[in-house]
Amino acid sequence: MRLQNLKMLPVAALVAGMSWQAAAAVSADEAARLGNDLTPVGAEKAANVEGTIPAWNGGFNADFSGDRFVDPFAGEQPQLTITAANMEQYKDKLTPGQMAMLAKYPDSYKMNVYPTHRTAAFPQHVYDLAAKNAVNAKLVDGGNGIDNFDETLPFPIPQDGIEAIWNHVTRYRGGSVERTLVQVPVHRNGDFTPVRFYERLVWPQYLKEGFDPDKDGNILSYFTQKVEAPARLTGNVLLIHETLNQVKQGRQAWVYNAGQRRVRRAPQVAYDAPGTAADGLRTSDNLDMYNGAPDRYDWKLVGKKELYIPYNSFKLASRDHKYTDIIKPGHLNSDLLRYELHRVWVVEATLKEGERHIYAKRTFYIDEDSWQIAVVDHYDGRGELWRVAEAYEMQFRDAKVPWIAAEALYDLQSGRYLVGSLTNEEEAGFQFGTEFSRRDFTTAAIRRAGTR
Repeated sequence: MRLQNLKMLPVAALVAGMSWQAAAAVSADEAARLGNDLTPVGAEKAANVEGTIPAWNGGFNADFSGDRFVDPFAGEQPQLTITAANMEQYKDKLTPGQMAMLAKYPDSYKMNVYPTHRTAAFPQHVYDLAAKNAVNAKLVDGGNGIDNFDETLPFPIPQDGIEAIWNHVTRYRGGSVERTLVQVPVHRNGDFTPVRFYERLVWPQYLKEGFDPDKDGNILSYFTQKVEAPARLTGNVLLIHETLNQVKQGRQAWVYNAGQRRVRRAPQVAYDAPGTAADGLRTSDNLDMYNGAPDRYDWKLVGKKELYIPYNSFKLASRDHKYTDIIKPGHLNSDLLRYELHRVWVVEATLKEGERHIYAKRTFYIDEDSWQIAVVDHYDGRGELWRVAEAYEMQFRDAKVPWIAAEALYDLQSGRYLVGSLTNEEEAGFQFGTEFSRRDFTTAAIRRAGTR
């Protein structure tokens, strides 16, 4: 059964022929599809029937040492433009959230759709890890942790929704990265004050000391975030030791408050607690489209479909644009956004009975080539569509990392929105391959870093 022939495929059909067991790795025969009819990370390699999605031919995997922000598709023009007036014509390739945005801002919001380019690519060792994990990695503790897992992409051939979400959470982001970026809460009238962060992120396998199973056995990544602007927040630092099984061992978080000159444990930095300096516009688990423990939701792998998603967002990332060019009332500047037709995994998360979260339901649309969540529709406790998130994907060719030029979370009810990960006016932006030591991710380290 060929996935590209299907608009939406039920999970039972998707996994037909697999060695199906709950929480089990796939068979060696099934894993052998990786690199053959499937890409090395589990996407459908072939083009779709119509030819509107091309075959994956390796993506941007050649060695590259030029300017990562040069747009390789600058000469292309949109094939079509979707607006509130014509969106019904394309609704089978739009999410409810995208259609709601078009309807809410009929005079300014549009989706320019360009030719599809499957540019996502990873280093060879990531492909090797995916193949290894496919036959070894297993869910444990009801899906809240992973056993027999090595670093990234545990389930390249997912059998249920929680496996697909784990692929997003653990996807490769260069092993280590430091970045200077801004997060911007935007008022209804378009007014904003950027919040500048300096962040460090490393997987324990890339520490100077190397991976230590005694110290890093349940650690997925180490992360610090220092606020550099505005002045009232400057010097505050967040430290997180992200755990693989957050039910067995909860996320370990600390905050250094520059005003009090104190480090405190921060167990509230999780789930639906307010996100840092986000003006109430996102939860802690909204960052990076979704992060953290999955235990409060039931996860369903609905199937795979073709969808218009943000992709190859080189224009949005351009250093020629100021934040005032990008940020407009209600939404980002539509003229700077590029949408393409790609296949996505559709995953529904429904809040478990007895659990608490401000989002009663979320629908995730995950790019098959990168495992980057591309779009999320968020529903409130009344079942009403509340917030719409988009990740503006871009291939960092110099590092062979598919990541983002920005992510936005639109509040349909208030008319405000939050945009994060912008680097257009930042000199450094994303720097991959930085060497970090385990001691860079201690409470003593954030106390030193937070000194004003």
